[in-house]
Amino acid sequence: MRAIRPVLMALAALAVVWTGPAGRAVDADFYFPGADYDPAVPTLERVIGHAVGEDITKPGEVLTYLRALAEARPDSMRIVRYAESWEGRPLVYAIIAKPETMARLDAIRGDIQAIADPRKTDGRAAAKLIETLPATTWLSYAVHGNEISSTDAAVLTAYHLLASRGDERVAQILDNSIVFIDPMQNPDGRARFIHTFEQALGLQPMADRRIAEHDEPWPGGRGNHYLFDLNRDWIALTQPETRGKVAALLDWLPLSYVDAHEMGGDSTYYFAPSAEPINLHQPRSLRENKTLISKNTAAWFDRFGIDYFTREVFDSFYPGYGDTWPSYYGSLSQTYEQASARGLVFRQDDGDLLTYAEGVRNHFLASLSAAEVTSRNRARFWDAFYDFRLSAVEEGRSEDVRSFVLPAGPQADVLAALIAEQGIEVGRATADFRACRVAYPSGSYVVDLAQPQKRLARVLLDRDIPVDEEFMVEQQRRRAKGLDVEMYDVTAWSLPLLLGAEAVVCGQSVDADTVAVDGATVPPGTVANPDARVAFLVPWGGEGASKLLGRALADGLSVMSTDLAFTHDERGYPRGTLIFKTEDNAADLPQRLARLAAETGADVIGVDSSWVTEGPNFGSRNVRTMKAPRVAIAWDDGTSSYSAGNTRYVLERRYGYPVAPLRVSTIARAGLEGYDVLILPSQGWVSYGQVGGERLAGVLRDFVGRGGVVIGLGAANRFLGDPEMQLMGLRREIAAQDEEAAKATDNADNAARVPGTEIADAAGYDRAVTPDAPAPERLPGAILRAEADPDHWMAAGLGDTVHALVEGRDIYAPLTRDQGTNVVRFVGADAIVASGVVWDESAKQLAYKPLMAVEPAGRGYMVAITQDIAVRGYQRGLDLLLVNAVFRGAAHARPLP
Repeated sequence: MRAIRPVLMALAALAVVWTGPAGRAVDADFYFPGADYDPAVPTLERVIGHAVGEDITKPGEVLTYLRALAEARPDSMRIVRYAESWEGRPLVYAIIAKPETMARLDAIRGDIQAIADPRKTDGRAAAKLIETLPATTWLSYAVHGNEISSTDAAVLTAYHLLASRGDERVAQILDNSIVFIDPMQNPDGRARFIHTFEQALGLQPMADRRIAEHDEPWPGGRGNHYLFDLNRDWIALTQPETRGKVAALLDWLPLSYVDAHEMGGDSTYYFAPSAEPINLHQPRSLRENKTLISKNTAAWFDRFGIDYFTREVFDSFYPGYGDTWPSYYGSLSQTYEQASARGLVFRQDDGDLLTYAEGVRNHFLASLSAAEVTSRNRARFWDAFYDFRLSAVEEGRSEDVRSFVLPAGPQADVLAALIAEQGIEVGRATADFRACRVAYPSGSYVVDLAQPQKRLARVLLDRDIPVDEEFMVEQQRRRAKGLDVEMYDVTAWSLPLLLGAEAVVCGQSVDADTVAVDGATVPPGTVANPDARVAFLVPWGGEGASKLLGRALADGLSVMSTDLAFTHDERGYPRGTLIFKTEDNAADLPQRLARLAAETGADVIGVDSSWVTEGPNFGSRNVRTMKAPRVAIAWDDGTSSYSAGNTRYVLERRYGYPVAPLRVSTIARAGLEGYDVLILPSQGWVSYGQVGGERLAGVLRDFVGRGGVVIGLGAANRFLGDPEMQLMGLRREIAAQDEEAAKATDNADNAARVPGTEIADAAGYDRAVTPDAPAPERLPGAILRAEADPDHWMAAGLGDTVHALVEGRDIYAPLTRDQGTNVVRFVGADAIVASGVVWDESAKQLAYKPLMAVEPAGRGYMVAITQDIAVRGYQRGLDLLLVNAVFRGAAHARPLP
């Protein structure tokens, strides 16, 4: 067993054996040989009933044990609740330090905030504060709920820091630093994993990777309640777990931040340095201090005989990870990745056994290593932190980009609140102003980059972040050989593009009267003419109007919407404008709309006449009643858990409209009676065809024929576009080939022999090894431009240009006019790339292909959105595609009464 290393075997004769309730034994000296612990500090076994590493500690048990530690050492440990999960579980962090430090925590936090702003605290004052300021290490665990060993490592780390009497390292840590421990960033996912693991557990744990205890059923434990990958949520802040965590970090700005994960069970252990590429807004100077921590961890791992690797994977380009986002305020943030047993014991592909206890031990040692180095380099790391913040301010005063202006608008409100919540200083103009020779109205926003959070502001607001040229040369070489490119995640994430807002670069400081933006709120909407006699109008477009529609329908209000623009009382109203007629609603309509406007940020205009001077009247056939559709979403096997959960979140939590999850197998078996709209999330490893097949296709054909709306997202359109399913005319393309290449690959499928060929050169060889019908090359994730059809009712509220994050291999041919309408299509190849890395071949093949296509069928509609726009919840500028498909699609369908 790999867990028994030579350094431990010499101590085996002295080891005490703990035996848990399930009979699994762990050596007491396994985690830290020769450790001596104060019996006054309770062990996990005494409080919960099993020793560390014997069983997977449940979320409630973790909190119970932490409280027991705090009760035993109230002068050295404090528990802070920072958030609550969707399922009501508390998220907490523990603060551990010596009593003298604990007694002055409030003053220490104030000193940290002081040196964090060099505009207020000069170098001399900062140096004086640093003389006595303790170092700070933040240890976070289990952001993915099925990455289980790190949480038990967290409780072991807390116990060791409080109870150890023989570890000199602990004395040094407590003398010089504060340690923060966040044991569970995702308690809902952890609870889900443990539940399914224990359901499958038999007489004893088994190592076979194929058995049920290692084979998680859909959706797995990785995501939170809405199945978000919380490690990608740092820049979007869609989930309560992330928002609470970011607020806590901005409160303390810890010097070093550790994010402990698990990876595939056949690996070893990973820590920094990270792989290339590194984001250009992340100074490489951070690497030197991170390397001090890594070298110390390597020394401890050498002592215990633990294998590890660095640099080969997990790059530092995307800013939305736990090991990247904190670096933009100046933290030495790192990812730790332990091979996962996904249970208590796992047989690796080389035949060795990996135990749960081994994962706990490795994360425990790495955690102590980070705290040790941070405390030992207290003054050095604080000096570096201050210099980081000071240089950010100086760069913001001297670089070509001095400020950003966010022109007033509903999506600018959303963007300003989002970046302010991440600690970026944003001002809202209280009067009209000019910046870089352009006039802006009151309500616009200004981000002056001469601030300590300058680097985070740039990385979130820049339209494009270029990748290192040398790295890209290597990726092109790999592509030429058919090797995978080495981009770990997306190459574009510009928040203005993703949110459908505008961020204008200005090369000078902006002189405007502003008030600071509160990151928690969006300005409330208003009701003009609240005593209107005829109707209330809500211009369509932006999140506010969509939120108001969803909540109004859920609240039982009667509402209509126009397919065409109109002019009323000299004011223009766009397509999609909502019309609340007073005669169709209760007398308290103005009060209810006022409440909804305040909650959503939408503006409401009361009118005293139905007369319009241009466009359709309220009684026109171009004005549709917006019914409250009964919306279902496909769930379970067949779907991607991310797509299913994240899409449900967008409709339920952002737009306030309930969605019913139906298992794919249930839909195929029981049909869709009682529903108006079905959303098919992007499919998962198991496809819709494998789960439902022709039976599912038959249900969908009947549903749409009777007036239903089916909406396919991302890879779900492989099923909708499968010619054998006979659902819609959408077809997925193979890779584009020139005529010569097509001829070279034109041979009979499954033939016993193929025609002989002569290969004359390297180009001929490349053709010979190219598959007959290759899929387009995978796009690593870039933001592309698309155009909306200005004449189609489904495009109401969309601007002329929209931006979509595009990744993967799927490209669909446009529908022909007799089939349907390509409501949103990508622009030409010369203008398609808005941000990120896009191969020339991909740009050419994606040009003019559909992002959204609508095909009428019977009395209903098939709607294909070819990218998974709801995943991660951060493409808020494209939410309108989903909202229109659900609500406007249902309004235009013609189900029989």
